[in-house]
Amino acid sequence: MVKLENVHKYFYQGTEREIHALDDISLTVDNGEFSVITGPSGCGKTTLLNAIGALDSVDSGSIMIEGEEITKLDRDQSAALRLHQIGFVFQAYNLVPVLSVEENIGFVMKLQGYEEELIKSRIKEVAQILEIDHKLTAMPNQLSGGQQQRVAVARAVAAKPKLVLADEPTANLDSKNSQRLMEMMLNLNQIENTTILFASHDEYVVEMSRRQIILSDGHVEKM
Repeated sequence: MVKLENVHKYFYQGTEREIHALDDISLTVDNGEFSVITGPSGCGKTTLLNAIGALDSVDSGSIMIEGEEITKLDRDQSAALRLHQIGFVFQAYNLVPVLSVEENIGFVMKLQGYEEELIKSRIKEVAQILEIDHKLTAMPNQLSGGQQQRVAVARAVAAKPKLVLADEPTANLDSKNSQRLMEMMLNLNQIENTTILFASHDEYVVEMSRRQIILSDGHVEKM
C-alpha cells in the first residue's frame, strides 16, 4: 500500500537547515494494516503522516502509494490523490460547522460526484458502525467531542479510500471515548479491510495497533 525509501525532510529558517525532521526514513505499510507511528513529542510523527498524505513535500527520497510515486505529483495531482485515495482524521476534527452530521459525512463523496442515493446509503452504513446514526440531523456544535471525532472518522471512510491517515485522533478525548473510538476504527478495519495508519503517543492507541513504527529524532528506531 505505502512504500517510503530514504525520505528526508528539513525545516528551514531562511537558507539554513534548522531541523532534520525526517532522517532517511524507509518503511512499508501493507494493505489492511492497522498501525501506529509513535514516539515522543517532536520526533516527526505528524511530519511523516503529512508526507505520506501528500499534505507536505519532502526534500529527498520517494513515497509510493500502490506503486504511484506521489513525491513527483504537482499540486493538482496531489489534491486529486487526497480526494480520491486518502481519508484524513484530524486531531481538531475539522468538521464543517454549517453542515449537519449527515452532510459532513457525505461531503467527500459529494465532491467525488457520487449519486445522492448511494451517498445516503453509505452515510447510513458508516454511521451505524460508528454509532452516530441517531445524530445525523444534528450540527457539530450539538455533539460531544467523542461524537465529533466519530463523525470525522465516518467522513474519512465514507468514500472507501485505500488509506486512512489519523493524526492524534484521541488527543482531545477522555480515556473512555478514546477506547470506544479505537474499537470502532478496528471494527472498520476488519469489516472493510481499510488500511489505517495513526500518528499518536496515546498508550491506548499504541496498544490497540497491530504494529508500532517508533520514531526518534526523525528516524525509525524500531518497526
